[in-house]
Amino acid sequence: MPLRLDAGVPGFERDFKALVEARRESDVAVAADVAAIVADVRARGDAAVADLTARFDRVDLAATGIEIGRAEIAAARCRIAPDVMAALDLAADRIRAFHEAQRPTGLDTTDSLGIRTGYRWTPIAAAGIYVPGGRAAYPSSVLMNAIPAKVAGVGRLVMVTPTPGNEINPLVLAAADLAGVDTVYRIGGAQAIAALAYGTESIAAVDKITGPGNAWVAEAKRQVFGIVGIDMVAGPSEVVIVSDGRSDPEWVAADLLAQAEHDAVAQSILITDSAAFGDAVAAAVERQLLDLATRSAARASWEAYGTIVVVADFAAAVPLIDALAPEHLQVMLDDPDVVFQGVSHAGSIFLGRHTPEAVGDYVAGPNHVLPTGRRARFSSGLGVTDFMKRTTFLGCGPAGLAAIGPAAVTLATAEGLPAHANSVRLRLQP
Repeated sequence: MPLRLDAGVPGFERDFKALVEARRESDVAVAADVAAIVADVRARGDAAVADLTARFDRVDLAATGIEIGRAEIAAARCRIAPDVMAALDLAADRIRAFHEAQRPTGLDTTDSLGIRTGYRWTPIAAAGIYVPGGRAAYPSSVLMNAIPAKVAGVGRLVMVTPTPGNEINPLVLAAADLAGVDTVYRIGGAQAIAALAYGTESIAAVDKITGPGNAWVAEAKRQVFGIVGIDMVAGPSEVVIVSDGRSDPEWVAADLLAQAEHDAVAQSILITDSAAFGDAVAAAVERQLLDLATRSAARASWEAYGTIVVVADFAAAVPLIDALAPEHLQVMLDDPDVVFQGVSHAGSIFLGRHTPEAVGDYVAGPNHVLPTGRRARFSSGLGVTDFMKRTTFLGCGPAGLAAIGPAAVTLATAEGLPAHANSVRLRLQP
């Protein structure tokens, strides 16, 4: 059964603190195995990638080739039903429009002393996106990772996706084509991350890697960070739903299960001002689980990590939400701004009763690559600027340097760096 908490009951603060601090990441000790794979790819390049792909994915790269060619991608598009292709087109168009509005502008200004300062944005030269493969592949993840990169102006965008047993999801290839991915490679796992980070004979190294994956992929991204940039090391999915008793319990139950079905360690939390409504939602969850194809994972998640919190009013919910800093926050109230305006920490917020988080996963436009595990306290969802760099610049003329240079000399001397001081002092002499 899900955890039940009542903010009006003694001991709530202790119990809620335990909820916030509980770790849900799968306890899989893979660091040593991943390190060995990364070292092997660095040392042997394509040969290591081929051996590991044959071992883990049962694919002979010598026979198939490491790259998925344009003809194979075009053939995949032909196998997609027209209504599905239309939905994918709609999603791509909306995601692209939302991210085009994110393009940043630079700054170039000259102050009263004649000193020029500013910054400019330039795209990353090459990026790689990881997409899980096989039957459980998600074309939406392709769009959400690739489109911001192309909008940013990334010069070379490649995708890696495993094809276990030579099985390729045609929707993934179609999404890559729609998003403008330049090259697709049929490799996955930690070996694909290593290949992107260090390069092989067939794959040129990239500058940043984004995209979801299993524990081995996440650990590989962690280990190559610094050699390349990464988006984040993501954990299990999570949602907090704030709702009063005016919502349909069936809607709320469906939204809770939409997160729970991701993984047995996903988390779905309801915050409500009505214990009776919480009971109604819990009963609806049980009814819907009976017919849910993904009920095994969903039930495991709901019973282990599902939570219903009862509060006196929704102003009291705001500090609880900020403490949880959830990946997804749904505010199912007539006036969602009551909560929305007060919350500081959430990956993405869904406003009103007719805005299920699931619509944001696919076609709304905002990115669904979001910080999990309370990381929304200090990080944001994926966007255009994640594929760009901001470079500052400075220009001093003789008068400008004369105005601010003596202070620089003073500070450099105080820090015990005489060469710093001298490099400015020499320019101040007549």
